[in-house]
Amino acid sequence: MQNEHSTLITIAVLGGTGKEGSGLAMRWAKSGYRVIVGSRDGARAAEKAQEFNAQMGASYLTGMENRAAAEAADIVVMTVPYDAHTLTLELVRDAVKGKILVDVTVPLKPPQIRTVFIPESKSASLAAQALLGTGTRVVTAFQNVSAVHLQDADHAVACDVLVCGDDDMAKNEVIKLCEAIGLRGLDAGPLANSVAVEALTPVLLWLNKRYKVKGAGIVITGIESNPEISNPEVTRS
Repeated sequence: MQNEHSTLITIAVLGGTGKEGSGLAMRWAKSGYRVIVGSRDGARAAEKAQEFNAQMGASYLTGMENRAAAEAADIVVMTVPYDAHTLTLELVRDAVKGKILVDVTVPLKPPQIRTVFIPESKSASLAAQALLGTGTRVVTAFQNVSAVHLQDADHAVACDVLVCGDDDMAKNEVIKLCEAIGLRGLDAGPLANSVAVEALTPVLLWLNKRYKVKGAGIVITGIESNPEISNPEVTRS
């Protein structure tokens, strides 16, 4: 389903050949956005884009090397593993100036991926903002949405997305991206709050293992009747 907003925007999903990135890329493409799958290897990105297109039955996606994808996009989404986070940011630093960068990265320290790991920077998103500077608006989102559910385009995902950032307009744009794929995006405050959002992911991984489930997520209760939830244009403080 296309809408006026989506047809005007190109999204680059860096690390888009992975499980989380590919799930988001395919859902946004089916919602009418122009989507570029990014990878360290441009040829692999193009190959995977064609594979995803075949899976969806239409030519929705294109593939490029990460920097070229970032240059061609209006909004850049980082879904790379934590150990590739800094190198990828350094590669695309100039390409994302003046843009929104949605950081989906979670600091994990193998083999203890079900234990919260707080890096020196406090969060991946804070590290991204520090490295990229104020010319790029970093927003954290989608860390707590299961890739298992995202990759099944016909599966309705009963999960809220906590969206953190220091720019209200940027957060509103990301909330629209959530809504476009059937998720409820909630303004969860400044980028400093990304520490808590990122730290929830190892907890969810623990719950998956403990209760033998796949795709545990979060739902925030008690705000269903708030009119702001259905109006992402409302400025939030």
